[in-house]
Amino acid sequence: MSSVLLLLLAPMLASCFVRFMPEDCMDIHNQDKTLKSGVFTIYPHGCTSALEVYCDMETDGGGWTVFQRRMDGSVNFYRPWNEYKSGFGRASGEYWLGLENIYARTRRGNHELWVDMEDFEGQRAFARYSSFSINGRADGYTLHVSGFSNGGANDSLAFHDGRKFSTFDNDQDRTGENCAKLYLGAFWYAACHLANPNGLYHWGDDNTVPAVGILWASWKGHDYSLKSMSFMIRPVT
Repeated sequence: MSSVLLLLLAPMLASCFVRFMPEDCMDIHNQDKTLKSGVFTIYPHGCTSALEVYCDMETDGGGWTVFQRRMDGSVNFYRPWNEYKSGFGRASGEYWLGLENIYARTRRGNHELWVDMEDFEGQRAFARYSSFSINGRADGYTLHVSGFSNGGANDSLAFHDGRKFSTFDNDQDRTGENCAKLYLGAFWYAACHLANPNGLYHWGDDNTVPAVGILWASWKGHDYSLKSMSFMIRPVT
């Protein structure tokens, strides 16, 4: 019995002997500023919490931990609460890091947010926020975001500030309807959205079913679904 237990615990125990256990991508960047963007392992909850993430090492000096990434429609983002809580997808492609992991990072000091996006014509834009955090599970992972800087996308996120996170099976928005069901996504919905980054992946301007795509309304409107979008954070030094 004891030998079986040791076999099960061996991978966890081994990870605790790793000499360098970065908590986020900024830790990795500070160790080696020559590294290119890519997939790295972080330890957001200590030595037994190894987690693969995509690190952006180039944008505005680098060190960004990507917690949401859409790029090709290969992953279904219309998922239940427990999956948004724990995370899904692969860091090498499309993924959601998990509300618990996002909370674990943003509760440790001040963080900024960069929202990067591209349309199907090759145009790029971004929105930057100097302060970003979410509350824990007991408070519905309430969003706190402020300090907007315009990178051409304008501000679609202030509308969602102070809102709890909603999925189709856990409605926490401020309407009598379920925004996640109506717009086939999951987000910090209000009544209902100006941003829907976890909506359906489809191509560009399409209002067959209004406002269900990967959208940032202040840039392309409610019926243009973007080619790519990513949300990434880093600590404010």
